[in-house]
Amino acid sequence: MGAQSTMRFDVFDTTLRDGAQREGVTYSVEDKLAVARLLDQIGIGYIEGGWPGAMPKDTEFFARAAAGELKLLHADLVAFGSTRKSGVAVESDRQVQALIDAQTPVVCLVAKSDARHVEQALRTTREDNLAMVRDTVRHLVAQGRRVFLDCEHFYDGFRADADYTTSVVATAFEAGAEVVVMCDTNGGMLPSWVTDVVTDVRSRLGDVRLGMHAQNDTGCAVANTIAAVEAGVMHVQGTANGYGERPGNADLFVLLGNLTTKLGMDVLPDGCLQEMVRVSHAIAELANIAPDSHQPYVGAAAFAHKAGLHASAIKVSPELYNHIDPVVVGNDMRILITEMAGRASVELKSRELGLDLADHPRAVAAVVEKVKRLEADGWSFEAADASFELMVRDELGQLSPPFALESYRVIVERRADGVVASEATVKLHARGERIVATGEGIGPVNALDRALRQSLERLYPQLADLDLVDYKVRILEGRHGSDAVTRVLVETGDGEHVWTTVGVHENVIEASWMALQDAVRYGLLRTAA
Repeated sequence: MGAQSTMRFDVFDTTLRDGAQREGVTYSVEDKLAVARLLDQIGIGYIEGGWPGAMPKDTEFFARAAAGELKLLHADLVAFGSTRKSGVAVESDRQVQALIDAQTPVVCLVAKSDARHVEQALRTTREDNLAMVRDTVRHLVAQGRRVFLDCEHFYDGFRADADYTTSVVATAFEAGAEVVVMCDTNGGMLPSWVTDVVTDVRSRLGDVRLGMHAQNDTGCAVANTIAAVEAGVMHVQGTANGYGERPGNADLFVLLGNLTTKLGMDVLPDGCLQEMVRVSHAIAELANIAPDSHQPYVGAAAFAHKAGLHASAIKVSPELYNHIDPVVVGNDMRILITEMAGRASVELKSRELGLDLADHPRAVAAVVEKVKRLEADGWSFEAADASFELMVRDELGQLSPPFALESYRVIVERRADGVVASEATVKLHARGERIVATGEGIGPVNALDRALRQSLERLYPQLADLDLVDYKVRILEGRHGSDAVTRVLVETGDGEHVWTTVGVHENVIEASWMALQDAVRYGLLRTAA
């Protein structure tokens, strides 16, 4: 990176501004404060909170932050806004004044840098646009603010008219801007194109602090940002989990993973990188978006291995199939049990669950064979660790059945008033007793779950703490003509832990019973441990 390698490197987050433009995301002010606190916990240098004066919630956010509700340990809070309007004195521009009123140490301005946008979108002259940049930067610097400038449509503008786009950058620096950010606003760049443009800009302007903001329309936002860094950029922008308009922005967590573990850059305080998984998932909850299990570095499947060949190598050394130690980013390695599983997969997965099968080769062989047979019939143990653990323990002879089913019956009644009622009756044997119990629920599976647990709660009081957390059904292609097979996944919790069990059958109620039965067995196993 040449002479710039000795300069400070900035990581700038725009989850609360650009990331909030993702379809379906709506943050309350409380949410925005919570997201900012989470981002601060991973040591981000700058957190862009929004656009005061333009968005009422953002104005309230900055007011509450200034009043002391947001105490940041690592980050500087940034207010975002535009340069003054054409024909309006900077001292009279209400949007510019709102940036000052936000009381943040840093302001990030957005300006047009593509001559076509200046003339066709702003409907002004190139010279007027430069004056708008110059006046606004100077005014904010005079007010004691550090100023960053986002050059909108920079790459498209540079490729169309490099001289004018460069003049916008030069004007901002001359007026006192600390960083000028080159934005791939349309997200259409590729890494080699970014490298060429950044190299050209640096050759024109010398050793100045340039930044990179990449949208992900080509799927290259992270790669384009890394290309910009390798070409000399010392400021990068991204959003948590890649949230943003259209396909999103550069994923902040992937960026951090690559900068630290691949380029060896010290961009976060000690101990912060290990918080990435926790923070990523917490922000997803606040955004009401399910975490992406296949997200690099922080996804639940980022270090999950399915193929038996992989597991065999990992048994020798985890580094053979993991590009980094998952612990570095707060993640862990998982072995998936599927029809691809071999002996190594079963041994490693069992070890992950606290079971050492090193001295039980026959049990390993039996489990491998059973998994392959069941998976061929539609079972899936990838997400059903509890059912797999019960299978292994059964094979080892470690478990005694806590109950035996005699029969169950489920009734669904649709009444004249439109009410649909479900009732289940379970008859079983436990500890030498024959027990009959009836449960009502909002559906047949819920009623069956209640009847099962009610029948056993007197003998096993700990079952009262169990709750049915989630229930998923998938219809699988049948093996005989048009017959269908149903796979059910049940998530059960006890307030401290959640586990998943699986059942498969042509009848959805029987498949549900299998999963519920395993859920109760696993719950009893946990309390006995």
